[in-house]
Amino acid sequence: MSEAEAYEVGMSLSADARRRLAIRLLESIEATDQEAIDEAWTSEISSRVDDILNGRVQTVPGGEVFARIAGHLDAREAARKA
Repeated sequence: MSEAEAYEVGMSLSADARRRLAIRLLESIEATDQEAIDEAWTSEISSRVDDILNGRVQTVPGGEVFARIAGHLDAREAARKA
């Protein structure tokens, strides 16, 4: 069955059945990729921790990060209103 044929058959289902089918299809993709995703995240986290421990990056306190974000959001909102 081609993708187009599967789509047409799927569209003949009720909205609830299409939702359940879509979730099952997405889960089948996620399950296949999860091991690779987990490995990539483990590698990325290890690299970032190594950078922090070896002084290659400087951390920023959470309060400062949130203050910066709030400032950016305020500036954006002001520009939008102008």
